[in-house]
Amino acid sequence: MSEMNVNQVLAQMRAMSLEAGGGKVQETGGGADFAAMLKQTIGTVNDTQQTAGKMTEAFESGDTNVSLAEVMVASQKASVSFQAILQVRNKLVEAYQDVMNMPM
Repeated sequence: MSEMNVNQVLAQMRAMSLEAGGGKVQETGGGADFAAMLKQTIGTVNDTQQTAGKMTEAFESGDTNVSLAEVMVASQKASVSFQAILQVRNKLVEAYQDVMNMPM
């Protein structure tokens, strides 16, 4: 996973965002506002984690409308989305460090 391209991860995160939220992600061929896209992606990951947490609480309290399978799938989605955003963050930090260590 260390050789994963940041652009591939961002494309996957856009696809996850579209799938999860039904919203539209702007694609302007590299001219997109990176900060807005990152904020939207972090918001989507947060929403996924909140949903998984609520489903877990509902299942633990005995709600019959929530099955164990649904809880496990929601938890795994939250975990995968968090790991993806964590890897993007790591790559961004690595890129920043590389730029800062460049000779002038």
